[in-house]
Amino acid sequence: MLLVVFLLMAGGCVALIAGVANEVDKETKREITVTYEVTGSAKDVTITYSTYSDGDLSQNQLSDVELPWRKEEKTKGFVKGGTLAVTTGASGGKIRCEVTADGTTRTATASGKFATATCDGF
Repeated sequence: MLLVVFLLMAGGCVALIAGVANEVDKETKREITVTYEVTGSAKDVTITYSTYSDGDLSQNQLSDVELPWRKEEKTKGFVKGGTLAVTTGASGGKIRCEVTADGTTRTATASGKFATATCDGF
C-alpha cells in the first residue's frame, strides 16, 4: 500500500514538472510587441531605450530627437521588457514617455532643463 502511495506521488510530481516545463517553453517562444512613445514640447531630447529579447539586452540612444517619436520592436524569450528614458536638454521643456508591452502600459512625465522621464517595469 505504501508503495502505491509513493508511486502515485512520484507520478504526480513528474506530471507537475512536465506541465511547468511546457508552460516555460511556450513563454520563451511567445512574441510580443513593445511600443515606445515620447511626446512633449521639448526640442533637444535624448532618448535611451533597451529591450530584452531571447536573453539578450539591446540598448539604443538617440540624440536631438524631434517629438513626437514612436518605435515598435518585437521581442520574445522568457525575460521580456526593458526601459525607456527620455531627457530634456539645456532648453528644457515638457516630456512624456509611454511604453506598452503585453497589455501593460507605463507612463512618466518630466519638465525643465535636463529633466528625465523613465518608463520601466514592463
